[in-house]
Amino acid sequence: MRLFPKTQQFLFWLFISVGFSILWAFTRPKLSLSQAAPIRPNIVFILADDLGWGDLSSFGAPDLRTPHIDSIINGGVKFTNFYANSPVCSPSRAALLSGRWPERMGVPGVIRDETWDSWGYLAPGRLLPDHLNKAGYHTALVGKWHLGLESPNLPNERGFQEFYGLLEGMMDDYVAKRRHNTNFLRHNKQTVDPPGHATDLFTDEAVNYLNGRKAKANQPFFLYLAYTAPHDPLQPPAEWLDRVQKREPGIDPVRAKLVALIEHMDHNVGQVLAALKANGQLSNTLVIFTSDNGGWKPGKANVGPYRGFKGTMYEGGIRIPTGAMWPGHIQAGRVSPEKLLLMDWMPTLLQVAGAAVPAGLDAQSFLLQMTEANAPALPERPLYFVRREGQDTYKGLQIHALQLADWKLLQPTPFAPYELYNLKNDPAETTDLFSKERKKADELVKMLMEHIRLGGSVPWQKPVGTR
Repeated sequence: MRLFPKTQQFLFWLFISVGFSILWAFTRPKLSLSQAAPIRPNIVFILADDLGWGDLSSFGAPDLRTPHIDSIINGGVKFTNFYANSPVCSPSRAALLSGRWPERMGVPGVIRDETWDSWGYLAPGRLLPDHLNKAGYHTALVGKWHLGLESPNLPNERGFQEFYGLLEGMMDDYVAKRRHNTNFLRHNKQTVDPPGHATDLFTDEAVNYLNGRKAKANQPFFLYLAYTAPHDPLQPPAEWLDRVQKREPGIDPVRAKLVALIEHMDHNVGQVLAALKANGQLSNTLVIFTSDNGGWKPGKANVGPYRGFKGTMYEGGIRIPTGAMWPGHIQAGRVSPEKLLLMDWMPTLLQVAGAAVPAGLDAQSFLLQMTEANAPALPERPLYFVRREGQDTYKGLQIHALQLADWKLLQPTPFAPYELYNLKNDPAETTDLFSKERKKADELVKMLMEHIRLGGSVPWQKPVGTR
């Protein structure tokens, strides 16, 4: 069949156009998630309290079952070398929300309601929820705050538009919900006294919040769900303890309580995930699960193959189980050995939200490493850890640790000599090399002293004379 000249011209240019489009599709530069237009997902950040590195079934615990938390970790990326910024609560939380070293936020130790034993005062400045607000997010904290008991350091004054939870660090009873006979539970600025177990209460409020955001699907949200579990007292509901004791005959009685408290928390995490799914929110939500520091030794916590527990600078005190799930953006079943800190979530989440990352942070974003399996490893950097304490062991002084590549320098107490370990050869920190590797020890000591010096520029107590 003979074609007319105009038809021939049309087909010629059609073939050229299609061919060019195919060539461009295969050769154009590929944008990583961090370079592409912001997707602005919802963010649900779940923080456990004193959960040991090995106290999830996805992290190897043989005597407990955490299917819902495991679904987050196995449904996305599991981080095996994630660290808290401190082996205790308040400093880690200050770092998480600021992207700064804790002492540079005025929180080197635990903030308490007893002023004679309180070792931090949150410095002014915009925190993660402030930046997310500016980017168009609605922000909520449900659960434990632990960064201030009075103005100007209440959650609603530091960026959270909605707050339902605990100002103090813990309760003396999960059901009575008091600390030193004082009620620190608040709904925004109003004191509340609801019935029930604290873990169930925080879950109910989180689910209520998620249900309320369903009608406002055009605005993304940031929910920071900070459980008090499995912090002591080890007080699981009776039916959960009974279940563990029947399933695990011969289990240590103290360990049984801890396992039951963790499994009860896992059940509650499952309710949060179910609400996200029922509301149609899960497909566009980044869900993160982690802990604020290592496990509690008297509670028989499992810290995996590592030495030490909560409060110590050994690996068991600062390594934390961590995972992140984001359907369509994080491949399920990935395992990342990237060495990261809690404070690194701050710039990472800002990038996820398409928000500007402020200058002057100590943290670094790992968005690329979280979302792309073949992303290059982040460059090595020094990791610093701090704890100031008032117990007799510390007498108001600080302990520190510094990790650089395979090397780790630490001081067990303010009055003990420094110790040096090679974590590559000795991850359990059994052999102190300080005297044998004196050149390396001196290098790290000098770096740590400079870090301590700079940290001293930020006050960690309320200025004298202020109310």
